[in-house]
Amino acid sequence: MFHTIPTVVRAEGALLQRLVAATPPTTSHGLRGEAFKTFEAAGSRTEWALRHRRRFALVDGSRLLAAATRYDLTGRLDQRPVSICGLGAVFEGPDHSIGDGAAETLVERLLQDATRDGADLALALRDSNVTFPQLPGFEAIPLADVELTVAESARHGAPMMTVRGGGDRDLAAIAEMGRARARPFRFHLDRDSDLVKNAITRTRLLAGLAPAGSRQLEFVIAEEGITAAAYVVISVVDGRWTVEECGDRDGSGARVGALLQALIAREPAETRPVIRGWLPAGFVPPQVTIASTPPATTLLIRVLSAHARRLNLSSADVLYWRSDIF
Repeated sequence: MFHTIPTVVRAEGALLQRLVAATPPTTSHGLRGEAFKTFEAAGSRTEWALRHRRRFALVDGSRLLAAATRYDLTGRLDQRPVSICGLGAVFEGPDHSIGDGAAETLVERLLQDATRDGADLALALRDSNVTFPQLPGFEAIPLADVELTVAESARHGAPMMTVRGGGDRDLAAIAEMGRARARPFRFHLDRDSDLVKNAITRTRLLAGLAPAGSRQLEFVIAEEGITAAAYVVISVVDGRWTVEECGDRDGSGARVGALLQALIAREPAETRPVIRGWLPAGFVPPQVTIASTPPATTLLIRVLSAHARRLNLSSADVLYWRSDIF
C-alpha cells in the first residue's frame, strides 16, 4: 500500500481559514466562532506579528493533521543575546488519527527549521489551558503564581497621584522600564515597544470580543510630568483580576502599588477583587502583601544550538509576563 509523507506548510488562505475554524476552545482563549476569527485576523496584523509570527500546519494531501504557531523572538540568557523559537497554539487537527503523534511531528519539524535558521533556544508554555506535546530535551520551569492583597486607607480613598489611561505614547517608556527590571534576571525576553504593543493589543482584543460584560481591560499609567513613570495592565474576567504586566521607574514598585490602590478605590462599595499574577522575584510594592499559590503554568525551554549551554534555570532566574503567553 502506498503511503505519503506528511508535509509542513505555511498556513495561508483557505488552509488558514480551516485551521482557525478547527482551533479547540483550550487554544482559542475562550472565544468561539466569528469572535475568534476576528481575534485571529486582527492579532495577526499588528506590526510585531507581521514580522515575528507565522502559522504552520502538518498536512497529508488535503488532511489537516496538526497546527502550531511559530514566534521569532530574542532574549537574554546570562546577559548574552539569544535567538528564540517560540511555539504556541499547538493542537491536533480534525484529520489526525489517535496515537499518530501528529502534533509531536509538527513541533519537531519546526524546531529543526528553527535550528537551521540559527535559533539558540525553543520556548513554549504548558498549563491546564495551553497544551504542548511531551517531547524530550525541554527543561520545565514552574512560573510562580502569586495572590496580591492591596492595603487600603480607612477612608477607602485613592492615593494622591495622576492616573490616566495608557496609550501608544507610553510604549517607549514602558519598554525602558521593562529593560531596567529585567537586567538582573538570568533569562528574559527582549520586550521592545512593538512587542509590548502587540501584547496589550491582544489583551484588548480579548476583552472587546468576549461576551458582553464577561471581560475587561485596565491599562493605566502613573505620570511624572508628562512621562509614564509606572503602569499596570490588568485583565478582569468574571470579577477576578489578573496582572498581565506592570512596571515602575521606582525600584520599590511604590507607584505600581498606588495604581492598584487607585483602581480598587474607584468602586469603594464593591467586594475587594481577588488579584493574581506572575510578578518578578523580589518585586513587592510596599502597599502589597503577596501570598504564593501552587504554580499553574510551566515554562518549557530547550537548547537548540551550541551558543546556549545547559540552562539549569529556576523560577527566580526568569522574568516572564502573562502578556507574553503565546
